[in-house]
Amino acid sequence: MTPPPGRRRATIHDVAAEAGVSRGTVSRLLNGTSYVSSDAREAIEKAIAKVGYVQNTAARNLVTRRSRAVGFVVHEPHELFLDDPNIGAILLGANEVVSEADFQLVVLVLDSERDSQRVADYLQGGFVDGAVLVSARQHDTIAGAVERLGLPAVFIGHPPGHPTIPYVGIDNRSAARSVTEELLRTGRRRVAMVASALDRDSGSDRLAGFRDALGDRFDPRLVVDHPLYSYASGLDGARELLRRDPAIDGIFAASDAVAAGVLEALRQAGRSVPGDVGVVGFDDSAWAVRCVPALSTVRQPARLMGRRAAEIVLGQIQGAEVEPGGALLDTEVVWRASA
Repeated sequence: MTPPPGRRRATIHDVAAEAGVSRGTVSRLLNGTSYVSSDAREAIEKAIAKVGYVQNTAARNLVTRRSRAVGFVVHEPHELFLDDPNIGAILLGANEVVSEADFQLVVLVLDSERDSQRVADYLQGGFVDGAVLVSARQHDTIAGAVERLGLPAVFIGHPPGHPTIPYVGIDNRSAARSVTEELLRTGRRRVAMVASALDRDSGSDRLAGFRDALGDRFDPRLVVDHPLYSYASGLDGARELLRRDPAIDGIFAASDAVAAGVLEALRQAGRSVPGDVGVVGFDDSAWAVRCVPALSTVRQPARLMGRRAAEIVLGQIQGAEVEPGGALLDTEVVWRASA
């Protein structure tokens, strides 16, 4: 409980006096540093409730030099952060692990270069003990700041140029190749792609996997790219592909959100799915089952990625050595009505 205005804030001395124990005994119980008898524990807990004591976390952090907070840094526009269920699942997974360890997850969203500098200053100020970095780009400002600070950190994904920061991710290239191959097995002959986020590893690897699957049949004119994994990217991208080649009969969208936009563009153009055009996405997010028809896609374990990332960061905070490289989690192709 918080004392009402004008009332003196209860201290650890008040708790000790009310409980009839020493200040050191109260301190040991609150900090969990050593054994306290059950009788003393019960007396202290009753005293805390009676005097309204609230532990001063800020003061404790000054002594321990720990914030007991982990930053969740997302390099995406604000609207995409809210619309992308994949990011939400990663966040929930990370928060589960952080909460279990009695840490706080602090969400930091980067929507501009000004945001990047502000967040870099925040990290340098010691407000978090570590960070989970989501959607990092090549030459990412925050990743560079984290390396300079030596801050415990982990990437979701694997942007190039930061070998000292471990990562958790999936094999985007192999997964994209697999889902494209499945699309080709349905008899499609003119298969295109709406690529996105080519400035980060997930986007560039998915395009590489698409090329792998097509081999000699790959036609660069049948690839359009947009900077974001968004519905608008799919809508605009599919319209452009139909303009370039009306005979397209298959489209691989770089994410489920992109695929949802593709489906709407095809509907507006009078193309049936999967009759005229087969469509596949990537993520197996909430978009996949809400689309009509439901999306064939790649399932990636977003929530598990968040959990693994948080476990790695907490391990570093507690002194574990940073293992070079990272962990790749399994994916699977999920086949539904869109192809």
